[in-house]
Amino acid sequence: MDNESVRQPSEFERSLKRGWNTVWTFLSNPANSILVFFGILLLIFNITPIVSVLKDAFTVHKMEFVPGPGTIDSDTYWAGTPAGSFTFYHWYEVFASETSEGFFWRPLGNSLVVSIMSCAFAIIFGGGAAFLICRTNMKFKKFISTVFIFPYIMPQWTLALFWKNFFISTNCGALGYVGELQKLTGIAMPQWWVFGPFPIAIVLGLHYAPFAYILMGGVLRNMDSNLEEAATILNIPKWKTFFKVTIPMLTPAILSTVLLVFSAAISSYPIAQTLGTPVNYFVLAVQMKKMIEGSSGAMVGQGSIVSIVLILMGVLILIFNQRATGGRKQYTTVSGKAGQASKNNLGKAGKWIVGALFSLVVVFFCIGPMISFLFESMLPNPGDYSNGLTTYYWTSKDVIRNDLHGVFHEPKLWEALKGSILLSIVCAILAGTCGLLIGYAVAKKRKSKFAQGVNGLAFFPYLIPSVSLSAIFFLLSLQVKWLYKLPFLVCVILGLIKYIPFASRSSLNAMMQLSNEIEEAAIIQNVPWWKRMVRIVFPIQKSAFLSGYLLPFISCMRELNLFIFIGSGTMLLTRFMYFLEDTGISALENAANLILVVIILVVNWLVNILTGASIDKGVGGK
Repeated sequence: MDNESVRQPSEFERSLKRGWNTVWTFLSNPANSILVFFGILLLIFNITPIVSVLKDAFTVHKMEFVPGPGTIDSDTYWAGTPAGSFTFYHWYEVFASETSEGFFWRPLGNSLVVSIMSCAFAIIFGGGAAFLICRTNMKFKKFISTVFIFPYIMPQWTLALFWKNFFISTNCGALGYVGELQKLTGIAMPQWWVFGPFPIAIVLGLHYAPFAYILMGGVLRNMDSNLEEAATILNIPKWKTFFKVTIPMLTPAILSTVLLVFSAAISSYPIAQTLGTPVNYFVLAVQMKKMIEGSSGAMVGQGSIVSIVLILMGVLILIFNQRATGGRKQYTTVSGKAGQASKNNLGKAGKWIVGALFSLVVVFFCIGPMISFLFESMLPNPGDYSNGLTTYYWTSKDVIRNDLHGVFHEPKLWEALKGSILLSIVCAILAGTCGLLIGYAVAKKRKSKFAQGVNGLAFFPYLIPSVSLSAIFFLLSLQVKWLYKLPFLVCVILGLIKYIPFASRSSLNAMMQLSNEIEEAAIIQNVPWWKRMVRIVFPIQKSAFLSGYLLPFISCMRELNLFIFIGSGTMLLTRFMYFLEDTGISALENAANLILVVIILVVNWLVNILTGASIDKGVGGK
């Protein structure tokens, strides 16, 4: 055939081929392929719910009441406006109407009060524990260090239920009965101690005190004591040295604690529901749930706005934290010079007395709940020990009340527990694997802006309060009918989104420690990527990678905020707790709490055995 008859490719075809070759070369790198895939997936996961909740905030919803007397057809709203129409009415109702004071502004003020108080208590209690363990010769450090993290591992409301069981008294009016403290000592605590802002703040502070303990303890453990010793040489009083030298060097840890505790406390639902609602002390999270789950659907739009407010507050707190610790400020705590943290001598007797007293406090708040749940699960009436203890609520095959049997024979409870375990396993596998791959790809392309963007998208769900994320996906499922019929799938998606940041950060930190030369040697030998991951990368950093799987499992098992709107009351054990609370069978509620806490603590113990890591090892305590 004549060469001239052979068709030459056009310039467009050559450009298309060059473009395809460029794309193929780019995607042939596993790290690039992972970044592209998860960049698209995370963008969908982050953008879709935000757009959905914004749409709800500006949309007329069905089955809503007309302002003023009377109602209208379920497909219309507000002077005949059709459902689905654009409106600013929800914004007016939330921020400027006559009812906005009770529905938004007062709950907002309540949320800010309990969040600020819980931050202060968490820093004082957790930071105090870290200081005593790292900078003094106090006794029983190892025991305190191990047990101190228990309140964070436990579900939030377990401490709230323990607080109510122990301190409730006949001084609480119609709500009260003889609690454990009043039964043992005759002391009847006032109602403000049992219900309202004070107990909510204290319980939230106790739950999040391990944050302060871990963050501040890590700094105190590695802090060079040269500045403190210089102050001692100048005869500066120890209290002044503490406030002028030690506290300023702890500023980043304190601000990080404020960020974590405040953003979590501002959106906490179960503690405020248990200790606030009985005395009509509502916070934003509780108010949002009432708005969105109202039987008339009249406040779905207002609930969406409250959700947006909570998200914005989380973002503002992060910006504040970055500005406070950014710029030219530097908080050097480890220098190249030889130095060792000095220990404050409490004296021969003082180290034992302080250690014993602090151990008692820790035992009361960290182990006390489990003891309380065990005893309360064997009482026909809460706090009433007059007739002794009974195993009836554990072993009864007969119906006790509301079609509920004893713990060992109640199928709904075990079905809920099975649902929690299954969901936790699925979320752990998905979030752990996705986080591992994201961490690997970001570490390999750490200088790329695209990698930094994917890393930011992976972290963004952490800024969204769990209860807001739950509300957003609940409202989204109402619009996507097939999604509403698959609540377990919605929970899996929620768990995947919320726990990817945990796994990706754990994987990223592990990959940043590995030299590229380790994997490059295998590449020279033409070892496939999957085999490099399985045979080289994963075995070297298996402890960090396993933590990326096991941390989501533990978090999911104890989670309520994230799934509060999704599914039925018996789908998950955490949801079943609130179903039991409504039945009024206190013994069953305490028994179910005890089962969940024991399972979580056992899994956490197994995590430490399998991975060789412990959440408190960064602090110490020998």
